[in-house]
Amino acid sequence: MSSEPDKKALLGQLRIDRGASDGGAGRGRLPWVVGGLVLLVALLGAGAWRAFGARALPVRTAMAQPMAGGGANASVLDATGYVTARREATVSAQITGTLTAVLIEEGDHVKAGQVMGRLDDTAQRAALAQAQAQLHAAQALLAQDEAQLAQSRRDAQRDEDLVKRNLVSQQALEQARTLVDTGSAQGQGQKKQIEVAEANLRSAQVQLDYCTVRAPFTGVVIAKAAQVGEIVSPFSAGGGFTRTGIGTLVDMDSLEIEVDVNEAYINRVQPGQPVESVLNAYPDWRIPSHVIAIIPTADRSKATVKVRIGLDAKDDRIVPDMGVRVSFLEEKQPAAPVPQAPRGVLVPAAAVHSQGDRQVVFVVTDNRARLRTVTLGGTRGDSRQVLSGLSPGEAVIVDAPADLRDDARVSAKP
Repeated sequence: MSSEPDKKALLGQLRIDRGASDGGAGRGRLPWVVGGLVLLVALLGAGAWRAFGARALPVRTAMAQPMAGGGANASVLDATGYVTARREATVSAQITGTLTAVLIEEGDHVKAGQVMGRLDDTAQRAALAQAQAQLHAAQALLAQDEAQLAQSRRDAQRDEDLVKRNLVSQQALEQARTLVDTGSAQGQGQKKQIEVAEANLRSAQVQLDYCTVRAPFTGVVIAKAAQVGEIVSPFSAGGGFTRTGIGTLVDMDSLEIEVDVNEAYINRVQPGQPVESVLNAYPDWRIPSHVIAIIPTADRSKATVKVRIGLDAKDDRIVPDMGVRVSFLEEKQPAAPVPQAPRGVLVPAAAVHSQGDRQVVFVVTDNRARLRTVTLGGTRGDSRQVLSGLSPGEAVIVDAPADLRDDARVSAKP
């Protein structure tokens, strides 16, 4: 019976006092748990900042350009057009024949007279050889006639002596003289035959030369239109097996710009007027130009007038059919006694943004985007004049991403 109370005593000792546990040890462990959670959140935040905050955002930049000196002219009219070549030719043979060689490729620079291709010349060489033979035969006949004429003259001279001595009749002398006149006429006729043979020889030589296709002027090949084995003809023929040329040649020194100006504004354009041209392919390159002529006719369907613009600077980057934007500039006014230097810099219009009532740009400094408030001036084509807030040579971000913030890390490329 004594063992039963002992078991209850032991069980009582093993029972957990929940009140004591909740009030004592539990309160002791709670600060450590909270502190550990705070530390974990801090570590996760630091890791996220290192992973995402340090990642550089790729952006496109452009340099702030100083304003042109000398009182740059303002634009009175903007228009778009294309680069065209005043001297462009599809080079073909002057006869129909089969190509045996094509010596050009797109992009080749050729000189005037340089061989661009050759045709099969078998028939032309045969014709040339025949003409040469005919000429030689005519020359041989002339030599024969001249020899016969010399003999006839000697015979006539002897007959004259014999007539004086009454040894031959007067009729014999007259016959000898007739032979002289006949031989002389035959000689003159044979000389004409030689001239005909020489003309045939020249014609055969020309036909042979036509088998060699040469560049008519110095330029650049922009298209190769035929291959070896194809038939080339100067005339348009039915079917798809005859080519009308072997390539297209452009004189790059004849490049100019053609634009269509709305007839309502054509009074703002004058021959010789200065123009600033910007190629779509090189938006930061401004090419000095001038108006060559205003074509004296209008397009009634578009209500425009065509204007030819000459390029003052030649460059290999300018090629035919490039898109171009032009700004017709006002004529320079007489210089003031003390001309005022142009203010500010030029930046692409896409680099300027509005934030509330202020205009801002992002400037790249030490691979970070710095927000800068600026004061704007006028517009120059696709550029804006910044009167203050920027210095020449500073790199501004063009088409900044919407999530770009001040002091963000960026990876700049021009």
